Amino acid sequence: MKDVFSIKDAINKIEHYCAYQERCHTEVEQKLRTMKMDSEEISHIISHLIKDNFLNESRFACSFARGKHRIKNWGKIRIVNELKFRNITTYNINLALKEISQQEYTETFHRLAEKHWLSIQEANTTKKRKKFCDYILRRGFESNLVYEKLRELETK
Repeated sequence: MKDVFSIKDAINKIEHYCAYQERCHTEVEQKLRTMKMDSEEISHIISHLIKDNFLNESRFACSFARGKHRIKNWGKIRIVNELKFRNITTYNINLALKEISQQEYTETFHRLAEKHWLSIQEANTTKKRKKFCDYILRRGFESNLVYEKLRELETK
């Protein structure tokens, strides 16, 4: 791989990078830094990508939220934290959360919780409860949902 890219080569390469998968500004900026582009060139390239619709923060946030929820079964808290980590605006985060219907969210939560509860091979009830709660909370679901579900599962 070449060490130095012309702006034209960098734009070409980064357009492919963005076309392959939705990217956020931070990811694109990091990629350009690894290509040894300076700040002025990075700004120029990013504005080109936005103008030509290769880079769209709202589209990225919505796609990210849908994918992480449907494929990785993440809850809203984890999705919000990951988007904040990627410097996505609050407006775009709220837009992204609207991509997940309440019904789909609830179904995913119940399916994940029941499956995990049955998979825990722990005789000690306290340890089983802790393992269950830790896992579901780590997935990013709200604590009130988790504890409510725990009570429901224990009475079954």
